[in-house]
Amino acid sequence: MQAKLTLDKDFSIGKVDERLYGSFIEHLGRAVYTGIFEPGHGTADEQGFRRDVMDLIRKLQIPIIRYPGGNFVSGYRWTDGIGPKDKRPRRLDYAWTSLETNQFGIDEFADWCKKAGTHAMVAVNLGTGTPQQAADLVEYCNFPGGTYWSDLRIANGHKEPHNFRVWCLGNEMDGPWQTCAKTADEYGHVANEAAKMMKWVDPTIELVACGSSSAEIATYPEWDRKVLEWTYDNVDFLSMHRYYGYKGDVTAYLASYADLDAFLSAGIAAADYVKAYKRSKKVMKISLDEWNAWYCDHGAQEPWTVAPALEEQTYNVMDALCVGGLLCTMINRSDRVRMGCLAQLVNCLAIVMTEPGKSAYAQTTYYPFLHASLYGRGEALRPLLKAPKLAAGTGEFDAVAAAATFDEEKGEMTVFALNLAEEAVDLHLSARSFANLAPVEHIVLDGDLFAQNTFAEPEKVLPHSAPVAACEKGESDVKLPARSWNVLRFSI
Repeated sequence: MQAKLTLDKDFSIGKVDERLYGSFIEHLGRAVYTGIFEPGHGTADEQGFRRDVMDLIRKLQIPIIRYPGGNFVSGYRWTDGIGPKDKRPRRLDYAWTSLETNQFGIDEFADWCKKAGTHAMVAVNLGTGTPQQAADLVEYCNFPGGTYWSDLRIANGHKEPHNFRVWCLGNEMDGPWQTCAKTADEYGHVANEAAKMMKWVDPTIELVACGSSSAEIATYPEWDRKVLEWTYDNVDFLSMHRYYGYKGDVTAYLASYADLDAFLSAGIAAADYVKAYKRSKKVMKISLDEWNAWYCDHGAQEPWTVAPALEEQTYNVMDALCVGGLLCTMINRSDRVRMGCLAQLVNCLAIVMTEPGKSAYAQTTYYPFLHASLYGRGEALRPLLKAPKLAAGTGEFDAVAAAATFDEEKGEMTVFALNLAEEAVDLHLSARSFANLAPVEHIVLDGDLFAQNTFAEPEKVLPHSAPVAACEKGESDVKLPARSWNVLRFSI
């Protein structure tokens, strides 16, 4: 099986915003408690942050992390999580029928972000919450001092403001599962008022309005149009969420990259309609702030317990390949998709798993995300791909999904390629505008599709090196192993 990929330095999609490689920490299951925060753990620092988890996260060079939700935020009172810990109330969390201790809140998250080398994307409660409470939170976090909320932050031990730049106006407010779900008009009105007040407090912040939570919900994509008609002038991003699950057809699952492209196209079209309708010059950006593979059995849960084990999916090689394909789509859409959040980071649908009081390890999906974050920077190049078609489900898909980036400052080009086929693919790479292209390495993740990393075997699945193909005048022939994720790195 043969395929051809043509790249040219003049065929640029645009500069990749580093925030494309963000992630997500929600007060869900063990993401926070016994995930990133476990006082008394052998690796815990003086604030209770697990250093073993932080080490795995730092390697990913994640630029931004969404917090505190997710469904959780629609019933969350942020004031519960500040001040002396012995004074913080324990609350029922309606979203996940759990008991929230509030021992970890916005100040702890700000401190954790600094230590982890990342920044926060903070979601405000527009379910049970109000625009005033959202503006108060911005004042608490970002105002220098001399006001009630900013002085309270200082009294709580943080003299300097947190200066959070990105804020989400609620979460999935289109969903009937959401605490105080709203119609598009109800949400659009309250989100617009919150946006105005939050930017009055800090005009430098960027705001994300809730778009459709899935392609299956009945209001998609009409919701996006209505919400943007209310908020277009006061927000900077439209949020979109998308998850994928294996349903017995391997090829169809690996072809999820094509569905994501179609999903994003509809959201972008809705945004562009509103741009034309309002005769605006502003181009609305997309924040894909929840995306992942998700199909684990939810399992039984005793309600109203602290940090129950929820959504703890153990990912395999097939899931890692799926994630790699989704990353290709995100890079290829990076002219409009400026931020992304892999949901989530620790324990819940996560790339890092922890055992209370014991070890932590990287799941299979950790590796394609690592590769994209480390090497998918600079300019995204438009891939001109000719590949055989594979039949799956009710459609046909390219046997290869590909994306490429060019970092002129570093003198590097990277090609990401997912081979969906059950046989190897001979890929001819033609990049003649990069005449002095020199191969650096070929990283491969493949093997038994159902192989997993576990606490017992934390390194059962690891990427490996493949022979580096010769390169002459920007031309190279590369073998992509059957059903594999590939990273082809070149120096220029």
